[in-house]
Amino acid sequence: MDACDYLVIGGGSGGCAVAGRLSEDSATQVAVLEAGGNGNSWIVNTPAAVIGMLPTRINNWAFETVPQAGLNGRRGYQPRGKMLGGSSGLNAMVYIRGHRRDYDHWAALGNEGWSFDEVLPYFIRSENNQRLGDAFHGQSGPLHVSDLVSDNPFQQHFVQAAREAGFPLNDDFNGAEQEGLGVYQVTQYQGQRWTAAHAYLRPHLQQRRNLRVETGCTVTRILFENQRATGVEYLQNGQRKILKARREVILAAGAFQTPQLLQLSGIGDAAQLQAMGIPVQQHLPGVGENLQDHPDFVFQYRSRSLDLLGISAGGTVRLAKEALRYQRERRGLLSSNGAESGGFLKTDAALPAPDIQLHFVIAMLDDHARKLHTGHGFSCHMCLLRPKSRGSVRLQSKDPLAAPLIDPAFLAEEEDLEAMVKGFRLTQKLMQAPSLRAWADKDLRTANADSDEAIRALLRAHTDTVYHPVGTCRMGRDAMAVVDPQLRVHGIQGLRIADASVMPTLIGGNTNAPTMMIGEKLADLLKTGH
Repeated sequence: MDACDYLVIGGGSGGCAVAGRLSEDSATQVAVLEAGGNGNSWIVNTPAAVIGMLPTRINNWAFETVPQAGLNGRRGYQPRGKMLGGSSGLNAMVYIRGHRRDYDHWAALGNEGWSFDEVLPYFIRSENNQRLGDAFHGQSGPLHVSDLVSDNPFQQHFVQAAREAGFPLNDDFNGAEQEGLGVYQVTQYQGQRWTAAHAYLRPHLQQRRNLRVETGCTVTRILFENQRATGVEYLQNGQRKILKARREVILAAGAFQTPQLLQLSGIGDAAQLQAMGIPVQQHLPGVGENLQDHPDFVFQYRSRSLDLLGISAGGTVRLAKEALRYQRERRGLLSSNGAESGGFLKTDAALPAPDIQLHFVIAMLDDHARKLHTGHGFSCHMCLLRPKSRGSVRLQSKDPLAAPLIDPAFLAEEEDLEAMVKGFRLTQKLMQAPSLRAWADKDLRTANADSDEAIRALLRAHTDTVYHPVGTCRMGRDAMAVVDPQLRVHGIQGLRIADASVMPTLIGGNTNAPTMMIGEKLADLLKTGH
C-alpha cells in the first residue's frame, strides 16, 4: 500500500488533462491508474489505422447497449478507448468545442462558472492551433490542432457540393459562428494522432518525478473513511492492490464506467444498490441516470474513386504506395481521420443554434466498420445534436469486471425521430448536389427514401451512436445531480469527477475537446483551493 496527493482513476481525455496540470506543481504527488495499455503504438498514432481498433477489442472496451425499443429492438455498439488517452486514441480526431449556447445553458441551470465566456479560457489554454490564432484560439497549449494533410480531393468535392446545395460554408467551427459546412481541423501533429496522453502526460513521464502513471489497472472500488474518499482498491497483473489519496480521488473513467464505479462503491440509488447487495455509502439517485448521446444515421455510396479507402486490387496497390509515402512524409491517405469534412446545420432557420452535425467519411463504413464491403465508397453521418431522449447506465452485477448495462434510449422521444427526418432531408439535398452525385455510382441505403414514413423506417433500422455519451453524473444542485459546480460528489468529501459524465446536457458537437476542458478546469479549481 502506498499513497499520493491526487489519485486519478482513468487515463482518458479528462484524466490526462487534470493529471498533467496538477503535476505541474513539483510538490504535488499525482498518480494515474489506467485499465488499458500505454496507447503509444503505430495503430494509435497512424490516423487511418483506427479502422483496426474501432470494430475490435484492440485498445477498445467495445461495449454494447441493451436492446433499444426505438431501434426495432437492436443492440447498439459503443466503442470506448481502453488505453492512455482513452477515446482520444480511437476517435476521429475532430476538434470541436460545441456551441456558445450549450455552456450558457449549463450556467443557467445553476452551474456557476460554466458559461461560455468562463470556459473559453480553458479551451484556449489547452489548444496549440497550427493555423488559427485569433481571440477564440490558443497556439501554445499542449493539444496540437491542425489542418488535415491527407491531400484528399473529396474535401473540395464536399465543399463544392455544399455551395451547390445553398448551404453556408465555414472554415472555423470553433470561432464566432458554428453554422456551416467545411473541412474539420483535427487533433494531429505532423500527420500523426495527438491524444490527450500525448498532450498532457507523455512529455512529462521522465521529467516529473511527482507524476506516476500505471497501466493495466482495473479499479474495483473506492475506499472511504466515514464520508470521505481515501483511496481505491484495484487489480494489476492479477494482484489486488490499494492506493491511498492524501487529498482527493478524481474519477475520470468516462460516462459509462464512472457511474459504474460509483455504484460498485455504494454511491447511487439506495434501492438499486440494496437490490444488488451493495452497502449504501451515499444515496444519490442521479448516478447513472441522464445518459445522453447523439443518435446518428449514415448515408452510404459506392464509388469508383481510389481516393477513397476500400477493398480492391487497385486499392491495395494505392494503399501500399500511400504507406511508403506516409513513412517518408507523414501525409497522404494514411494521415486521414476518415471523417475529413462536415459541419453544422439547422433543420429550421428559426432555431438559435444548429441542431444537426454531419461527418463526411472517405470510406463505406457499415455498422462501425464491423461489416466490410469490397470496393470503394463514401459515407455521410448525420446526427442529432440535442436529443430529448434520456437513458441510463446500471450495474449488470456486483462483479467489477462485468460490463455495465448501457441504455441510451435512442429515439425514445418521438420529437427526436421527427428532427432526424428533417436532418435526413437536408443531408439528402447535399448528397444529391452535382459535385458529390458525380462520384456516387450506387446509393447503398437511401435510394428508396421517398416519403417521411420510409425515412422513419430507415432511421429506426440503422441509427446508432456517433460516440458521444455524456451526462450520467451530471452537475447541478438538485436532488438528481451527482456533482456540484466544483465537480465534488454530493455528500462525499475528497471525491471529484473529471469526465463527460458531469455534463448536464449534451454539447452541440464532438465531446473530446470539451472533456479535456473539464479536466483543465478541475485542475484550476484544485490549484486555487475551490
